[in-house]
Amino acid sequence: MPANTFPEIFGEEAAIPEAYRVAEIHQREYLINGEIVSWDGPVTNIYSPVCVATDGGIQRKLLGSVPNTTQKEAMEALDAAVAAYDNGHGKWPSMSLEERIACMQKFVYLMIQQRDIVIKLLMWEIGKTLPDATKEFDRTVDYINDTIDALKDLDRESSRFQQAEGTIAQIRRNPLGVVLSMGPFNYPLNEIFTTLIPALIMGNTILFKLPKHGVLAHYPLLEAFKESFPKGTVNTLYGRGAEIISPIMESGKVNVLAFIGSSKVANGLKKLHPKINRLRAILSLDAKNAAIVTKHANIDVAVNECLLGALSFNGQRCTALKLIFVQKDIAEAFTTKLSAAVAALKPGLPWQEGVKITPLPEENKPAYLKACIDDALSKGAAILNEHGGHNEATFVFPAVVYPVNEQMRLYHEEQFGPIVPVVPFESIQEPIDYQINASHGMQVSIFSENPAEVAQLVDSFVNLVSRVNINCQAQRGPDVFPFTGRKDSAEGTLSVFDALRSFSIRSLVATKVTDSNKKLLNDIVKNHQSNFLSTDYIF
Repeated sequence: MPANTFPEIFGEEAAIPEAYRVAEIHQREYLINGEIVSWDGPVTNIYSPVCVATDGGIQRKLLGSVPNTTQKEAMEALDAAVAAYDNGHGKWPSMSLEERIACMQKFVYLMIQQRDIVIKLLMWEIGKTLPDATKEFDRTVDYINDTIDALKDLDRESSRFQQAEGTIAQIRRNPLGVVLSMGPFNYPLNEIFTTLIPALIMGNTILFKLPKHGVLAHYPLLEAFKESFPKGTVNTLYGRGAEIISPIMESGKVNVLAFIGSSKVANGLKKLHPKINRLRAILSLDAKNAAIVTKHANIDVAVNECLLGALSFNGQRCTALKLIFVQKDIAEAFTTKLSAAVAALKPGLPWQEGVKITPLPEENKPAYLKACIDDALSKGAAILNEHGGHNEATFVFPAVVYPVNEQMRLYHEEQFGPIVPVVPFESIQEPIDYQINASHGMQVSIFSENPAEVAQLVDSFVNLVSRVNINCQAQRGPDVFPFTGRKDSAEGTLSVFDALRSFSIRSLVATKVTDSNKKLLNDIVKNHQSNFLSTDYIF
C-alpha cells in the first residue's frame, strides 16, 4: 500500500467469515442459590469494539444484552452465599478435599464443552485476537488443573500430625467465608478465574461480579457452575457496580474481597466494610511497569521484548511495559528500530491472520489516548512511527512518543492502551529515582549485557518492585511463580500455590501428648470420623 495510506479496518458485516460470526445473545438469566433464574427487568446492551459499515456510517455491532439487576437481587445473592457457607457448616465448606476436587473436575469437563463459543465471544467482546483468545481459554483450563494438583500437594503436607513441647497437633488450611470476586475486562476469563477458582476450591462461597466488557463470555459457563457445585456456592452479579456492590460491602457479610482493577476503586470498596479488620483483600491494581534500556543492551533483543511487552493485546495488560527508559547513547538507534517494528505491526480484526493490533473495547479510550498524545506533543515530544495514533472509530494504531519527560501525562498515568512512551536518560539513577517516587511497584524490565550494571540495577529494584525481569518483557507467568506488587499495585500474592493460601487460613487441632489423648486421636483417624483429623491424602 502507499506509504501515506492506512488500511481500512472496518467493512460490511457480510464480509465477516461465517466461521467467526456469532448470533446475538440476549441473556435473561442469572445464577443464584443453585438455580438459573429468569430475568424480565431492564437490560444492558453489549456492543462489540468491532464496528461494521452501515447506511448510517461505522457503528459498533450489537452482540446482545445482559440483566441489569438491582440492589434487591444483589442482596439475595449475598444471602444465598452466606447461607451456603453457614458459618463453615454448609455443604460446600464441609466437604472433604477429595469431594471438592471432584466437583471442580466436573466443572472443567463442562467448561471445555463451551470452548469454541467462549473464544468467539472473547474476540467479539474485547477485541482479543484469535490466538490470544484461544490461549486465554486453554491457559485457564491449565490453571484450574494446576490448582487441583497444588491442592493435592498441600493436602499431603497437612495429612500428618506434628509434635512439639509436649503438644500434638494437626494443621490444615480452612476457608474464610464469603468471597466477592471482581475482575477486569482485559482477561475476563483468566484473571477472574485466578482468584475465583482457588477461593472456590478452598471451600469458600462466591459472589461473582461479571466485568463490564467480557460479560457475555461467561454466559455459556453458567450451566457448568450450576451443575458442578452445591446450591449457593457460586452466585452471579450483574448491573452497575456502584448500585449493587456498595450495599454488599456495607453489610459486613463479605469475608474476602478479590478485586482486579484500580487502587482508587479498591480503597473505596474496603472503606465501605463496617469491620475492615475482618476483611481480607487480595488485590491486583495499578501498574506502570518501566523498561530500562542501557547503552550495554542488545538493541535487537530490547526492541523485540519492548514491542511485545508494550503492545501485546494493544497494551491492555497490567504487566505491560508502559514507560521505556533508554540511555541517550543509544536512544536514536533504539527508537529508530522500535518505530520501524511498531509501524510493521498488522492492524485489523481479531480473527484475521497475523493481526497484532485490534479495536479497543472501552468507549472513551480513543479520546483519552489522543488527549495523552496531544499533551506530550504540546510539551516537545513527537510521534516517531508512521501512522502513530491513527484513529478510526474504536481502533487506535500504536504511537511511539519521544522524548517523554516528567512534565507529561504519559510519564505518570497508566495509559492502558497502545502508546509507547520513551524517556531518554543519562544516569542510571534517573530510572531508579522514577521508581522510588512512583505510586506503583509491580515489575520492571532491565536490558543490559553488562554483569556489573545488571547486578546494580537488580539490587536497586528488588526492594521497589515485586519482580525484576532481565532482558525480557514483564509478565505474569509462569503461573507457579508469585504474582504481586508493592505500594498501590497489589495486596496479597497470587500464583497457583500462593492463591490457595491467600483464600484460606491455617487452623489447628491440638492436645497434650498423653496416652489417652493419643488413643482418642487414633480412634478418630482410624474410623474416619472427621474430615479435619485425618491422615488420608489424595493421590
